[in-house]
Amino acid sequence: MGHKVVVFDISVVRALWETRVKKHKAWQKKEAERLEKSALEKIKEEWNFVAECRRKGIPQAVYCKNGFIDTSVRLLDKIERNALTRQSSLPKDRGKRSSAFVFELSGEHWTELPDSLKEQTHLKEWHISNTLIQIIPTYIELFQAMKILDLPKNQISHLPAEIGCLKNLKELNVSFNHLKSIPPELGDCENLDRLDCSGNLELMELPFELSNLKQVTFVDISANKFSSVPICVLRMSNLQWLDISNNNLIDLPQDIDRLEELQSFLLYKNKLTYLPYSMLNLKKLTLLVVSGDHLVELPTALCDSSTPLKFVSLMDNPIDNARCEDGDEIMESERDRQHFDKEVMKAYIEDLKERESVPSYTTKVSFSLQL
Repeated sequence: MGHKVVVFDISVVRALWETRVKKHKAWQKKEAERLEKSALEKIKEEWNFVAECRRKGIPQAVYCKNGFIDTSVRLLDKIERNALTRQSSLPKDRGKRSSAFVFELSGEHWTELPDSLKEQTHLKEWHISNTLIQIIPTYIELFQAMKILDLPKNQISHLPAEIGCLKNLKELNVSFNHLKSIPPELGDCENLDRLDCSGNLELMELPFELSNLKQVTFVDISANKFSSVPICVLRMSNLQWLDISNNNLIDLPQDIDRLEELQSFLLYKNKLTYLPYSMLNLKKLTLLVVSGDHLVELPTALCDSSTPLKFVSLMDNPIDNARCEDGDEIMESERDRQHFDKEVMKAYIEDLKERESVPSYTTKVSFSLQL
């Protein structure tokens, strides 16, 4: 029996594949149109734009038009030029408004505070940022009128115990420095209202003596190495804002409900697997931001319509690998990445707050979001 030879008409085969190619191209076109009209693409575009504006220091209200975000590149360039113009004019205006009670210092050419500063004990505010200063001198105890110590983005490795002599101090910002500990004497600053120790990366605990700070309403200890909520923080009875995100938290204390005045609680980028039911006793809590990819248990009543809480579950994906490009420049240090992380989250929270005026049925948020 001979071999069977199958003969194909090449024109039929070609017609078959041409039909398939046409169908595939039609599907691709339809899919492209679907993505173009998709709200997810618009949301992604808006968030990228928001993050870029935040990085450049442009207020969110400026780039919103009639309640909507205008993502026009021309608009962004225009806003940035206007912002730079305003910034260039700030020193003149500041000189007119500035009082003799405010001290400002900035720039990497500063490695230590000027000697003449110790004679200006009448000062009420220090604003020192982006310098290479490593030490705050002990003569700071002479500044009895001090109310604001704003010291972000320096190289400060420790705070002197004499800081506890500043009885009128209301705000202390030592974020994004190189602190590994906080002096227990800070607990003597009984009028302190705001404490920001974020972005020091190596900070692992706060001294128990800070329990004496009963007037504190704002504490930010994010981007450090806390394995639990400090005991002293649980005893700050007037605390309204607590940011302990980006640490090593595995669980929350069962007595977290001691913070009866707490309104905003940021916990994202930790390793929490559950939220304690005692959180239901935080009757004033309106904002909770927590990483969702490790959670296996949470009180469902947290999202109940009877509570004022906006529950936001975030997936731990985004900002670990975030790149913030300015030309071909990529953020290199861990502190830069953590700072960008906080800027994006700050923009997100401000956007949530701006929705307060819309009908109540649209303010309840419960979802997973991948930035």
